[in-house]
This record gives sequence, C-alpha cells and structure tokens, in this order.
Amino acid sequence: MWQKLLRGLGCLAYVGLLGGIFSLVAYLAFSFFVRGGVTSTPDVYGLSQDEAVALLADQGLSAGWSEDGEIWDEKVSRGHIVRQEPRAGVYIKRSSEVVLTLSLGPRRLEVPKLAGEALQSVQVSLGAVGLKVGNVFNVFDERASPGFIVAQSPPPGERLESSANVDLLISAGDPGHSYVMPDLVKLRYDGVRNFFEQHGFRIGKVSFESYEGVPPGVILRQFPLAGHPLRKSDVISLDVVATPAGQPGSTVTGSEWP
Repeated sequence: MWQKLLRGLGCLAYVGLLGGIFSLVAYLAFSFFVRGGVTSTPDVYGLSQDEAVALLADQGLSAGWSEDGEIWDEKVSRGHIVRQEPRAGVYIKRSSEVVLTLSLGPRRLEVPKLAGEALQSVQVSLGAVGLKVGNVFNVFDERASPGFIVAQSPPPGERLESSANVDLLISAGDPGHSYVMPDLVKLRYDGVRNFFEQHGFRIGKVSFESYEGVPPGVILRQFPLAGHPLRKSDVISLDVVATPAGQPGSTVTGSEWP
C-alpha cells in the first residue's frame, strides 16, 4: 500500500515538474517576444523603396541598403526591392535594421553602330552583345554597296533588353533611272520591239499564239503591266498574236490596231 502511495506521489511530482517547466518556457517566450520587443520581418520583395521603408517602420524596423549596390533582375522593376536580409518571416528585435537591395531592372544592352557593315558581320556583332537581327528590308541607295547596312532601328546607343531585335535596312545598290511602263496591248510588236531596243531596254520572252479576231503581230499581254516602274535592267515579256502560218518572228506592218 505504501508503495502505491509513493508511486502516486511520484507521478504527481513529475506532472508538477512538467507543468512548472512549461510555465517557465511560456513566461520566457512571452517576455522575449512581447516585453523584449520582437517582431517578424515583413516581406518587402517587389515593393518600391518608399513602400518598403514604410512597411518596415510599421513593424518598428529600419531600412538599410546593401553595400553591393543595385543589381540587375529580369523580374523586378528598377527601383524596387529585389533582396532583403534577414529574409521575410524571421523574428528580430524591434529597432533592428533590415538590409535591402534595389533592382536595376532587366539588363539593358547598348545597340552598336551598324551602318556600313555587311549583314553577316552585323549578325556576329549583335550576337556578341546579346541582341538579334530583326526585320531586314532592302532599299535602293546609290551611296552604299549592295548588301551593306544603310540604316537601323533602334539607333546606335539605345539600350534594349537582352535578346531584343534590331531591324535593318540593307542597300540593294543603285537602281538607276526608273520609268513608267506604257500600255503596249493592241500595239504592233515590231514597232514596240524596235523602240525599246533603240532606247536600251531589254525584250525577253516573246510568246506567239493564235487569237481569233485580232490581226497577227498585235500584242495581247505584257509584263511588267502598264503603270509599273520600269528600269533598263528589267526584262520585258510579251504575248503576241501569231501569223496564220504560226511562224514565230513574223511581223505585220501598217497602222496600229484597231
């Protein structure tokens, strides 16, 4: 019986000891977090500088700034918080300092001067700085050799995000003089050919075909079409009504038809 009584008293003493320890820990924790002025660091990632400072001040904390300065970041805009120390959720004493790092925003790359370079050289130059060739357009320019850059967009010195495109204008050389293609349909082939050859133009493919109701030697179709620009380097193609015998090259003389 005495043994059972002693065991019961021992259990009570053990429970009392545990209760005392728990009370002591609770008291110390209360004193540390409340009386000691401890708070959890807020999450200021992505906030502006003023917003971060204000949020820290609400928690009794101050803002400090990283000695490493601002850093590039592809996700966080320039002037916003990209890093904090201690990290969010850590308990620290009020009046402590939280060290913040500002973002420079996405890394910006300076566009090089490309005018006067060949396209292949430009592709290498842009790739070396982290940019890419965008749209490429040909333009006639008597001042630049064919295949060389005459203009670019954006201009040299502008800063772009990594892998951005730079559009290019490439010289197609000197176009020479340009004329307006006349309407040759219904005119006589012989006269047309003589006129163009005497003035330095090129007559290319001439197709002869039968066409009922139209005299032989009359032009049916032309390329380039009437009204289109024409240079002396361009080739003129014609479809002409064949002679009754169907002999290519036969001609008809006389006034224009009809």
